[in-house]
Amino acid sequence: MRVGLMTREYPPNVYGGAGVHVEYLSREMAKLIEVEVHAWGKQDMDTGVLKVIGEEPWSAISEGTTAKFKASLEALSLNLLQMTSLGKIDVVHTHTWYVSMAGFWAKKLFGIPFVLTTHSLEPLRAWKAEQLGSGYQMSSWMERTAILDADAVIAVSHGTKADIIKAYPDVSPEKIHVIYNGIDLDEYQKTASTASLTKYGIDPAKPYVLFVGRITRQKGVTHLVDAIKYMPADVQVVLCAGAPDTPEIAAEMRAKVETAREQNPNIFWIEQMVTKPETIELYSHCAVFCCPSVYEPFGIINLEAMACRAPVVASATGGILEVVVENETGYLVPFEADPVTTFPSNPEQFSKDLAAKVTAVLEDPAKAKAFGEAGRRRVEDTFAWSAIATQTVALYRSLLAEMAEKK
Repeated sequence: MRVGLMTREYPPNVYGGAGVHVEYLSREMAKLIEVEVHAWGKQDMDTGVLKVIGEEPWSAISEGTTAKFKASLEALSLNLLQMTSLGKIDVVHTHTWYVSMAGFWAKKLFGIPFVLTTHSLEPLRAWKAEQLGSGYQMSSWMERTAILDADAVIAVSHGTKADIIKAYPDVSPEKIHVIYNGIDLDEYQKTASTASLTKYGIDPAKPYVLFVGRITRQKGVTHLVDAIKYMPADVQVVLCAGAPDTPEIAAEMRAKVETAREQNPNIFWIEQMVTKPETIELYSHCAVFCCPSVYEPFGIINLEAMACRAPVVASATGGILEVVVENETGYLVPFEADPVTTFPSNPEQFSKDLAAKVTAVLEDPAKAKAFGEAGRRRVEDTFAWSAIATQTVALYRSLLAEMAEKK
């Protein structure tokens, strides 16, 4: 069997959880079946079982406009271009709306099963209009068209399955399959090295709160920055935060960090992409990892932190509820969400609540250590990539069997 994995992100061009997911899923599935990854950008690799093919959007679009809707037009053009190389695969499997129409067209043109993994849902991300402009209407149409026509939809959590049914009530619940994200247990382990801390000016002898993620409304990083004034004044705060969605949110983030530094100068904002070994070091030595997402279908960063034995404080939303166990691997922070934006209805209270739980971990090192150990056990028991790959390949085989029966 040969599967075509369609993705916007693939190493070295990874900026979010979907890219991490495809990187490890493709590697593990290549041990079981033939895998082709079709990604954006200049990619060309062939190991015999894992092949990576890169394509660029149409230059007439990329060079023809700077409007915010450009990203949606680029996605549509690239999805069309990818049709030229999908005729010889057995199953097409898309990740995120950026490539969803490639799966839709591959099914229609070549008669192959179409699997779609949803890492987030456009109807639940109204703030994306800030990033995509009027192109948000196109991204929403592309996602809806594909998800309604897919032969199988993979939800990365039970919470995401519920969101799919809510956002797209015409989708049959029977075709939605919950398969979690995973973690490389050998790669993500606590390390004694502190070279990365020294590199970025962080004092290894003093506790620090860590955030890793993009500067986007979804990840809630500005709420964490607002929470700093409610934390102990001498705690270090490390923000591995880059790739802002828009210039506006980048400017907002900068202003908030500058304001927070007036009370706590020990804020280290790492704006560039850090390497994987550096990230593992930062996870390994943090006093607490904080995930303040306001919308999170899964939250793979929590797995990464837990695998490195970091205690976690995370917002009680979406798939995070299936990863972080309250008072066992960390603390969950609930908030009342606006029904349209999913943003906290009372952002100041959310920031205070985040700070209170972070402070509780900082003030109880023994409990923090117990949280970290329990987190490692949890990822080992539930989230190994080998198991995720096996479940995914089994789904492919069932779809191919159903197709053979119909013939």
